[in-house]
Amino acid sequence: MRRDLDPYSRAAQEDRCAPRTKLTIPATLRASGGRAFQSVVHDLSISGFSAAAINRMHEGQICWLTLPGLEALQAEVVWWDNCIVGCAFAELLSPIVHDNILQRYSNVGVYRQMI
Repeated sequence: MRRDLDPYSRAAQEDRCAPRTKLTIPATLRASGGRAFQSVVHDLSISGFSAAAINRMHEGQICWLTLPGLEALQAEVVWWDNCIVGCAFAELLSPIVHDNILQRYSNVGVYRQMI
């Protein structure tokens, strides 16, 4: 994880101060040096996610998450336990993109608008 982040970004990534929403999103996950595989995202926040990962992933490993309709998002593995991986995004997800994903894949009616 990058250590040169501003205090807000660092707190969101390390302390999980960003709320996580449980949902189910079909996705593709690819570890650095590996092949992409189908996965399911189980929770999402602006700072990271957890997803199914049958193969062992290691703390500090770089990976890319591709959600439907979005470009691949770079992340770093924070933990892996019993075929579930927890990752922190390299850059915080835009709150607008996050809210649009939540609206599409859950019953949460959250919207943010740019003024």
